[in-house]
Amino acid sequence: MRASPHESAEAKQNPDSTAPLPAIAEPAVENRPWLHNTVSIINSSLTRFGPYRTGNTYLEYEYFGTKGPFNLYGYVDVLKVFNAGTKNTSGLWDQGPPFFSEQEPRVALDTLAGKAFRFGPFKHIYLASDWIYEQGGSRADEQNTLYIGLGTDIDTHTPLSLSANLYVNRNWQNYGAANEYSWDGYRYQMNYFYPIGHYLGGDWSYSGFFNYDFGSRLQEKTGGNTRTDNAFVETNALIYSYQHLRLVAVARYFHNGGQWSGSVLNFGSGNFQNRSTGWGYYFEVGYQWGRI
Repeated sequence: MRASPHESAEAKQNPDSTAPLPAIAEPAVENRPWLHNTVSIINSSLTRFGPYRTGNTYLEYEYFGTKGPFNLYGYVDVLKVFNAGTKNTSGLWDQGPPFFSEQEPRVALDTLAGKAFRFGPFKHIYLASDWIYEQGGSRADEQNTLYIGLGTDIDTHTPLSLSANLYVNRNWQNYGAANEYSWDGYRYQMNYFYPIGHYLGGDWSYSGFFNYDFGSRLQEKTGGNTRTDNAFVETNALIYSYQHLRLVAVARYFHNGGQWSGSVLNFGSGNFQNRSTGWGYYFEVGYQWGRI
């Protein structure tokens, strides 16, 4: 679960993390799965990426893992899969966008070159990217956005795992916004993960991330006061993992979500208040396999 509607910073764990390893026998490295997979049903409410607060129930496939220099994370969502959602939400069964996806591969350039970069707490230099794609039935439902830049891992000398990425933003389709088909602004991203412990037969952990978008010219290109040049989204997830069962509760804070300003809007059916700042919530039940 990540960026536009979703995301999971648990994916940003690095195998070089200083977090203590469980004291159990493990299979030989060459036989151990390296990719984590989850299929989940997720219910969202009060999400604030667009002009309306929305919510729906959707199906998600999520994966993450590290192999050699490659650090992979991504997911694909089938939207409104049970035809359940708010009146301003459309998806698979009502001529809306059938799916939404986000892919965030990173390549450790130092590892690829046979080197081991370390400067203070910083480990590895990544070529980092974040590709967001939503297939829609109309221009207003489509997004095709690429963030690309550099990233690193941060050694905290504690079980807390941190990573950071700094991107430049390239838009193609962007829900009909005035910054389509242009380079427009930057994104700073931090990801964090902390293993809480083993309780009630399973593993508990905290996972989070934030995206800070800045340096855009969307407000100037749009005119008026409906859009902004910056946005901030911060996600907090409590995760319970028991063998193949995965339960997640998420609280996400939006400030100018989707670069909407919180002004009064009118799309032809009367005035309404855009509420782009505030909290949204997600609840997930999933089946996980692979590297657990």
